[in-house]
Amino acid sequence: MEILNKLKSDENLAIALGFFDGIHLGHKAVIMAAVDYAKKNNIKSAVVTFRQSPYVALNNVKPNYIITLEEKIKAIKKLGVDYLYLSDFTEDLAKQTASDYLKNLVDDLHPKMIATGFNHYFGYNKSGGVDYLRLMQQEYGYEFKEINPIKLNEDVISSTAIRKALSNGDIPKANSMLGYRFYVKNEVIKGRQIGRTIGFKTANLKMPEKMINIPDGVYAVEVEVLGKKHMGIANFGSNPTVTDDSQKLLEVHIIGFNQDIYGELVKVSFLVKIRNEKKFQSLTELKAQIEKDIECLE
Repeated sequence: MEILNKLKSDENLAIALGFFDGIHLGHKAVIMAAVDYAKKNNIKSAVVTFRQSPYVALNNVKPNYIITLEEKIKAIKKLGVDYLYLSDFTEDLAKQTASDYLKNLVDDLHPKMIATGFNHYFGYNKSGGVDYLRLMQQEYGYEFKEINPIKLNEDVISSTAIRKALSNGDIPKANSMLGYRFYVKNEVIKGRQIGRTIGFKTANLKMPEKMINIPDGVYAVEVEVLGKKHMGIANFGSNPTVTDDSQKLLEVHIIGFNQDIYGELVKVSFLVKIRNEKKFQSLTELKAQIEKDIECLE
């Protein structure tokens, strides 16, 4: 997959439009519609997206992404996309009319097919959307494919719904909507080294910048490190039993693993929240609770 910063192509494309935070099941359906069309018609597929969320840029709010940009790029590549157009969402773009945005897109990328989700909007004040894309098919010579809502039970799968589930600690619901386990990937850093004194050595990670924070608590996780997967338990929070520091860390005890992995890149996938974070009266009480937490994995 080739990553391009400028919207320009000398060939016809099948393109998928969207921000695609999380690359959830709905996003995959949109992207695969473009990929499948491209393969059937012997052309190239492309995803057109932004480095930062238009909502974040327009409202000047702190990002709380489900997935980092680096991981999003990897996920898009795995779907067989040929080109990824990755742009900044600028003030000029925010002021652009829907008609100008679409005309520029057509002039630059020559799409034979455009795919979006049912709730895709573009142009100043969200003036353009699926109805406009459908209306302009004949004039611009592309085929438009709208992906209808995909539901989990009665809930429509969306990045907003997934963020809500994660914020509520409902990891299984978020995972079902994503189609994979929500995960954090980062380097192991030195922590307080309290765990090893009570027989539960931990790998400590910071939550990647701009990612959503899950509720403080203890979680069952799967840990991928040094090419192998292990079960583990993870505490996210400030660990009030051993410190008054407000800095939050993800402290992961990897079951049956005792290697020194400082500086190693570790992937922690979340399965379910076991309990809320709690301040214990002693390290002995903390050790006893960790033993009970591990029993939940059996």
